[in-house]
Order: sequence, then C-alpha cells, then structure tokens
Amino acid sequence: MDLRQLRFFVEIVRQRSFTKAAEELHIAQPAVSMAIKKLEEELDQVLLNRQEKRVSLTAEGEMFLEHARKILEQVKAAEMEMGELRGLARGEVRVGIPPMLSSYFFPDIIRDFMGRYPNLRLSVYGEGAWRIQKMIEQGELDMGVIAGSAYPENLEMRRFLREEVVVSVPPGHPFADRPSVTLGEFMRQPLVFYKEGYYIRELIFDVTKESGIVPNIVFETNLFSLVKSLVRNGLGISTFLRMVVTNDDDLKAVSFDPPLYLDLLIAWKRQGYLSRANRAFVDFLLEQTKGYAGQTLPSKSQEAM
Repeated sequence: MDLRQLRFFVEIVRQRSFTKAAEELHIAQPAVSMAIKKLEEELDQVLLNRQEKRVSLTAEGEMFLEHARKILEQVKAAEMEMGELRGLARGEVRVGIPPMLSSYFFPDIIRDFMGRYPNLRLSVYGEGAWRIQKMIEQGELDMGVIAGSAYPENLEMRRFLREEVVVSVPPGHPFADRPSVTLGEFMRQPLVFYKEGYYIRELIFDVTKESGIVPNIVFETNLFSLVKSLVRNGLGISTFLRMVVTNDDDLKAVSFDPPLYLDLLIAWKRQGYLSRANRAFVDFLLEQTKGYAGQTLPSKSQEAM
C-alpha cells in the first residue's frame, strides 16, 4: 500500500467516478483502475462497487475511507510542519468563502492581508457554507467560513461577524416602505429562494419549523446574483445579508420582525494542523473584526435573537 493508492481511492470516492477522478488527478484512467485493483488485492477486500455510471463504497470501503483520509491528513500536516521548520518564507492559505461574502465582505480583507503578507499565496474556494463545513471535516479544505444553527464538535471556530438577514424587495413592492415584516408575511409571498443547505435558508427554516407555515417558493438557486436579478424583475422576493443590498438602488432592504441575525465563523478541523500561513489569516481576520470576534458561541436558542 502506498500514498498514491490512497489519494486515488479518496478522489474516486469524492468524484463517485473513476473517469472524473482520473481527470482531476491528470492521470490516465487505466492507471487509476489498476492502482485501486492492486490496493483491493493487498487488503483482500472489495472497497468499491463498480456500477455502470456510478461508483459507491462497500461497507469495507466505508471503514477504509476514514483511515485513508486520516493518513493523508497526517502526511500533509507533517509535510507542512517540516517545511516550516526549514524556515520557508512562503506559504499558502486555502480558505473556503461563500460567494455572497466573497463578493461583499472579503475583498477588502483579502487586499489588506496580501498587503501585509505579500509572500503568501491565497487560494479562495467559493462554496456554500454547508459544503465548506463538510470539506473541512473531510480534509479537503484547511479552513473556511461557516454559518448556521449547529456548531460541530470536531471543528475549532472563531466568530468574526454578525450580520442582519433582511427581506429584499423591488421598490414598488408593498413591503418596500415598511420598517419590518414578520416571517409569516414573508413566507406567504412568492419567494426566489436558496436551495437546501444554503445558510440563510437553513436559518429561516430553523426559526419557522414549528409554525406550520409552508413557504411559497417559485424559484430555487444558490446563485445570489441571479436571485438579485429575479427580485429586481419582479419574479418574487428574497433574503440577503444586509451588506448585499445596502448600496443597491434597485432593491429595498426590510428588517424582519423580530430582527434576524446570522453569526459567521472562521473554522478549521479541531485535530488538524493549521499552518503558519493559515494561522496568520485567522489572526488577521479576527484583528480586522475585533468588535465582534472572540465572543462565546451562543446557545441554539439565542442564535436567531
């Protein structure tokens, strides 16, 4: 067994396809297939179910996947730590940031961070907060911005921002001149809404899950720029973080009654190794948002207050 086989195996599981894994790894598919076949022979176990267009894990494969991920994470941590001990001047920051935040909050943070640390390379992965959390837990990302109602025990987290979630409507909408609307009023309107797993959707559904109100969703997408365009064109109304619509003359921001807030956190794996470069980014982010960073995490009953 070697690391190459483990990397191939984990990538096949991630892509659910030998072909896509080979493309991602920039390796011919027969070489990938041969490596996995040899791995299964060495272990004397079938790890993957080969179906016509889809690959799935066997029970033995599920167990082996945990070990493979841990081994690869430990190798990566060792390589990074040894590199730092050699006094490398350069490093890489890999952080996942949801698209809405990467467009409206993080550009200044990234610019100023790169100004302070010009020798560091910064890679930003644009995924939804739920997907970012899973990528961190599975070792696919070093750290990222997460949000929502649950704080996983296997992640280390620091809050850096609390932002109001507002109703977004076009200027001529009946809600446009109101100071606030209730969640019930909002849910009964035609909604251009985010798909399952998107942090704003999960927050609102968590708050209203015992009310029995069925949302009137007419269109679903996680492309927030498309949501803005559709709201402007009158297809329905939606929600955004207040920062997204504050300077938009074509949209009105209306508070919920009671107001609704979302806590945003920078997170990384609790037992994982966070490089100096990544630690520098966390420290810089908390420094720039020190008015809110570092406070005790709220209990679930306080999150929507």
